[in-house]
Amino acid sequence: MSEQTQLGGALAACGGKILACVHCGLCLEACPTYVHTGDENDGPRGRIYLMRSVEEGRLPVESASYRTHISRCLGCRACESACPAGVEYGHLLEAARSDIAAVAPPRGATARLLNFALRHVWPHPRRLRIAFKLARVFRDCGGARLLRASGATRLLPSHVAFALALLDASTPTSLRLEDSSDEEAAGRADGRDTVRANSAFASATPTRKALLFTGCVTEGLFARVNRATGRVLAANGCAAQAPGAQVCCGALHAHAGDLKGARRLARQNIDAFSDDPEAPIVTNAGGCGSMLASYDKLFAEGDDYAERARRFGARVRDVSQQLEATSLREGAPLGDSWAVTYDASCHLIHGQRAFAAPLKLFAAIPRLRFVPLEGSDVCCGGAGVYNLLEEEMSGRVLGEKLTRVVETGARVLATGNPGCHMQIGAGALLAGSDLRVCHPVELLDESYRRAGFYAAGESE
Repeated sequence: MSEQTQLGGALAACGGKILACVHCGLCLEACPTYVHTGDENDGPRGRIYLMRSVEEGRLPVESASYRTHISRCLGCRACESACPAGVEYGHLLEAARSDIAAVAPPRGATARLLNFALRHVWPHPRRLRIAFKLARVFRDCGGARLLRASGATRLLPSHVAFALALLDASTPTSLRLEDSSDEEAAGRADGRDTVRANSAFASATPTRKALLFTGCVTEGLFARVNRATGRVLAANGCAAQAPGAQVCCGALHAHAGDLKGARRLARQNIDAFSDDPEAPIVTNAGGCGSMLASYDKLFAEGDDYAERARRFGARVRDVSQQLEATSLREGAPLGDSWAVTYDASCHLIHGQRAFAAPLKLFAAIPRLRFVPLEGSDVCCGGAGVYNLLEEEMSGRVLGEKLTRVVETGARVLATGNPGCHMQIGAGALLAGSDLRVCHPVELLDESYRRAGFYAAGESE
């Protein structure tokens, strides 16, 4: 299948389900962009109609209207959970964007820069490590925070100012809720947590094993989450290892329409995790997990990697799903002074179908003041690099999310995806909020530390 016929192939694969669509409109109210614009073309039903018009030759793929409505989609896949016909809209969207990318270059300096990074930095691990190291140095020395505090960001384009807030939002934060000023808490939040390729997370009595997918953004900016994931798995009898040859999952490439790049990365990851074909592949990022689990959609039947991709995807599970399959140990209380809420990663619930599993991590923390978040399953507006390319719509979606968070009264928000973490964290920073954002496994990790499950120095 050539790159120019991606949409045709995707439509053919989903043809029966699309024909089964009864135009009930259930997908519309689940779609954030339709809710905000009220435009049928900004809903899944309308976008599929536009896709079919292109494929049937009634609308040119380079049409400005077509590009606008396809680009404006967040790709959150909430419509898939709402659709009674089971249309796999996310794969249609990626195919449509691939066809657009084949005939039209990215528009605007930001889009061109991001396209360059995806093609010339992300596929090369050494270049990517250098890029993230520079970003961490700038972040940890307070560069982003200083620019924001000085007011210099007012002189910068709005998307650059928001990018600085995104980076600042990835800064490690203390979860010592009862006394966040103690020296031990400061040491924990200084960003020294890292995970090394091929490192093993020891367990006193390991009864099972898993392979940890560390991710590029998670490893680059949230390595502390990978470390916490390894400790929590080990505390529950699961020894995890991180294969050294793994690369980016390819989600950013697929969302941008670079399916060729996504396939290349997929092949590398399938090979990297092939030494132990029975071990589960554990992720702690909803976007990565959803992409890894759907690798088979990237390969046509007959491709050498098609069947391997199916077997690979069947092994993928979120850390919460892996822990749900064990007798999850209860930790120690974190103190009841602050309330905690949870925002679900779109791809974690709509892609990996992990609805209840993440909530069980909170249930393992005694006396935790957990406050449900209204609209937890609604996109936050991050969507990879969407927040830098579609600023206006992303800001509207984020604004509604932050309003719901404020209504909970929570001081801590947990979410299972680095993109969501940075998006909500950046919004909170710009709004002057002291909201702390973390991964659910970080809270459980802190609970386990207090319970004494780790040897001296192990949790640092």
